[in-house]
Amino acid sequence: MKRVSKAIFPVAGLGTRFLPATKSIPKEIMTLVDRPLIQYAIDEARAAGIKEFIFVTARGKSALEDYFDVAPELENTLRKKGKNELLKTLKSTNMDSGEIAYMRQNKALGLGHAVWCARRLLGNEPFAVILPDDVIAAEKPCLQQMVEAHAEIGGNMVAAMEVPPEMASSYGMLDIKEDMGSVVSVKGMVEKPTVADAPSNLAVIGRYILTPDVMRNLNKAKSGAGGEIQLTDAIAAEIENSDNVYGYRFRGQRYDCGSKAGFLQATVAFGLAREELSGEFSQFLEGMMATRKAAQ
Repeated sequence: MKRVSKAIFPVAGLGTRFLPATKSIPKEIMTLVDRPLIQYAIDEARAAGIKEFIFVTARGKSALEDYFDVAPELENTLRKKGKNELLKTLKSTNMDSGEIAYMRQNKALGLGHAVWCARRLLGNEPFAVILPDDVIAAEKPCLQQMVEAHAEIGGNMVAAMEVPPEMASSYGMLDIKEDMGSVVSVKGMVEKPTVADAPSNLAVIGRYILTPDVMRNLNKAKSGAGGEIQLTDAIAAEIENSDNVYGYRFRGQRYDCGSKAGFLQATVAFGLAREELSGEFSQFLEGMMATRKAAQ
């Protein structure tokens, strides 16, 4: 079984839920405490052993590309001032030449289409897909957990978490064939079902390890839910073709940073988790809550 060493990052979206901020900056550059969303995704991929990073972008994403480039003037300034820790942090954002590639998605035709845009860079080997909107706080990074599980069972693997029934229409939901604990074998996937049609409470979130066969399915894909080419449909086809699709119950807390509420929740959680911030920040939050209760 080939090792997973390539990852696709679909980052072509307009980020309309964060307007007007995203009028001038890509959503993926928006900062969670002091790091942009995309940095959390890259760090997670690196921890999982990913060596090649493929970004599917669109017009207006040049700031995203610049972020991973070297900044000689800034580095020299930090070096002269002896700010070595900041310099080390800055250098951790640099990507070596050839390590990162950018592909354009010239039409907004859905997640499946975005993944398909990277087809020529993948070869005949499994690959990961990471959605930067989904930020996952975990002792062992989510994709690393999945890569380790995938090394044992192979096939196609999607990250899964339990969601309330009323949230099913916001996710791709798994129809479970066998529950083996952390791993479940899947007999079906339904994209954004109604509460009545949801086959389980296990939802697919933005981490995938996929075989080249999924990319071949995308070559033949037609528009699905919402008039878009759905990655879920291409994965579901592998259930019929090869019966090798699994859900992985990851250990960690997922934050939907594609929504304002989720972004704020993540900001609070990651802020409190930082040793240098937690004391002052927690006091502020406690004061805010006390003021709110008093006002009620």
